Amino acid sequence: MDLGLRNKRALVMGASKGLGRSVAEALAAEGVALAVSGREQGSLDTVCDALRALGAPQAVGIPADTGSGEQMAALAQGAIDALGGVDIVLLNHGGPPPGTALELTEAALQTWFRHVVLTPIQVANALLPGMRERRWGRILTVGSMGMEQPIPNLALSNVLRAAIVGWNKSLSLDVAAEGVTCNILAPGAFATDRTLNVAKAESAKTGRSVEEIRAERSKTIPVGRYGEPKEYGPMAAFLASDHAAYITGSIVRVDGGAVRSI
Repeated sequence: MDLGLRNKRALVMGASKGLGRSVAEALAAEGVALAVSGREQGSLDTVCDALRALGAPQAVGIPADTGSGEQMAALAQGAIDALGGVDIVLLNHGGPPPGTALELTEAALQTWFRHVVLTPIQVANALLPGMRERRWGRILTVGSMGMEQPIPNLALSNVLRAAIVGWNKSLSLDVAAEGVTCNILAPGAFATDRTLNVAKAESAKTGRSVEEIRAERSKTIPVGRYGEPKEYGPMAAFLASDHAAYITGSIVRVDGGAVRSI
């Protein structure tokens, strides 16, 4: 299927690896010009070379830390300047550390509120005026299956991501008639550094091996395995296309059937 995205322009956050890179690669294969962010310029330069090889007519790396409001403002403006505008944005950030609800602290909530809630809203707000003026835009957010089914030992993530669900739905209502859609892609367990680190933290707490923990988690997934990052990006590319123009305000699961609710 030709998604009709050639020469669209996208900012993909957290594109150095994992799910963010998967989305950048899927968009590049559709001929989208890309600005990608991460923490290290060297890693971004390597990613940009790969994206151009896949078909991106332009790929530029802009290092930025989601914990800094100033760097997020510079990222949004830098993407606009580099590409001449941004039609598609993937809002993405690192995941909060593991822990139970009993272990939540005010300091952790304040720190991660910046990454999980303030940063996505700040970047989206910076890019929305151009999207609304052109009457076409796609705001995609990397979420979590914890938005629909709280994940044990990830209380901080469960709590803060709930705010993004409310924001995404509210914003989608405000801009739907202007050709801008807003959707969340909720991954389950993927074979990324994030899931490995979560397993290591549980291993340190329980004394069980990482391999045992990952095997146990795989048994809870109906398809019987962790997802591969390459299985995530194509859904983002579809949601960015005109084929998905009637999908907005939604949480789209990419979880191997892990969420048990209907």
